[in-house]
Amino acid sequence: MRYYLLAAAISAVVSFALSVLAWRLGTKYRLAPKIRERDVHVNPTPRLGGVAMFAGIVVALLAAWLVFPLISQVDYFRLVFAEPGHIIAILGAAAIIVVIGVIDDLWDLDWMTKLAGQIIAAGLLAWQGVQLVSLPIGGLTVGSSYMSLILTVLAIVLVMNAVNFIDGLDGLVAGVTIIANGVFFIYSFVLAGASEYEYFNLAALLTSVLIGAAVGFLPLNWHPAKLFMGDAGALLTGMIMATSAISVTGNIDPATTDKTTLLPVFIPILLPFAILIVPLLDFGLAVLRRVSAGKSPFSADRKHLHHRLLDMGHSHFHAVLIFYGWTAVVSVGCLLFVFVPAHLVIVFLIVGLVICTGLTLAPLSRRKRVEIAVQSAPPESASGADVTRFDPLDEEGRRVAVSPKPTLDDERVAITALHSGSAEQAGRPAAGADRSGPQEPAPTAPTGERTTLTDTERSA
Repeated sequence: MRYYLLAAAISAVVSFALSVLAWRLGTKYRLAPKIRERDVHVNPTPRLGGVAMFAGIVVALLAAWLVFPLISQVDYFRLVFAEPGHIIAILGAAAIIVVIGVIDDLWDLDWMTKLAGQIIAAGLLAWQGVQLVSLPIGGLTVGSSYMSLILTVLAIVLVMNAVNFIDGLDGLVAGVTIIANGVFFIYSFVLAGASEYEYFNLAALLTSVLIGAAVGFLPLNWHPAKLFMGDAGALLTGMIMATSAISVTGNIDPATTDKTTLLPVFIPILLPFAILIVPLLDFGLAVLRRVSAGKSPFSADRKHLHHRLLDMGHSHFHAVLIFYGWTAVVSVGCLLFVFVPAHLVIVFLIVGLVICTGLTLAPLSRRKRVEIAVQSAPPESASGADVTRFDPLDEEGRRVAVSPKPTLDDERVAITALHSGSAEQAGRPAAGADRSGPQEPAPTAPTGERTTLTDTERSA
């Protein structure tokens, strides 16, 4: 275990040092691209973090290959590097992805060029033997070498794009990577624990160095981010995650497993999907949304899951934590099937999913409370409190270009406006009752103030 930790530490240190360098160079030479319509940040930010992560992964892998045997006097990773073609293919594919990603981050490549680069990188991995040999569903063997190559390429390209699709909030991909790969590292480490040397396997090494790279990059990427990983980092992360999953699931026969191995039969195929639940869900919804609209599945829009969370009323920080929560509950719950009785795991999953659902939908109830408070408050009170934008029936609220996102402070202001307005209205009749003479009629709302709208006007 300590050599995995050492590899992760090397990756983290290199990634952090080069992330700082990339941030300073990107800021000095203005390498930050223009802000796009779908972006949620407001200041141009360099997107060279993927280069730093790539360097951290490369240095850590080379250290495990060439330096660790000299330190320990024992080549613990000899089974990992017994076929150097696999490692060379992984490094070569990663280099291709990073080059394509950096070019896209700086000059915006078209989607067909990016897809071609992804297919070439995935094909290199499959050509060098990093491919699905069997599917962990009753020991089903892939029909032919061509079928194995095609399925491997499809799987790697799918995961790369799925991870890239959720890269829209500060710290999101890096945090999800740490959580998901931490779970997968435990799984692959336990799975290969039959002997001292089998603890050292390719999947565990890849996940450990990827965790280290994400840990080193995260301080520069935490909100408000100074540096983005860009397509280079997101695609690299997806490729490493897919490769580590394939190195496990593609070479295991669950038909030979039993309780003594602490491995339920379907965990090899469930866990990779579990750790990628958020990226794969966002990817599937995006493809369906774009294809149904007659667009390319790789065209950009502002309707990803993280955009929807922001539009619901979540802050940037809360939206990221919600993604972390969903990833942790699903991936940890799936892993617990290896160690804990099934009924306890089901209880954990139910409770965790209920909590995540409640936190995800919380702003909806807040928005409704704010809307009711603003609509019930006197027009002058709501206008003075500057909360009329949260009323969809008000002229100002209808002019808002995006969905209103009330915060807790907005809720307090709106409720205060309601109470103060109600108190004023309650005091006016009492004061008027002491006056002599006829009462003046209530003033009508001036033009531009809120009025009750008909159904036709509301729909307009």
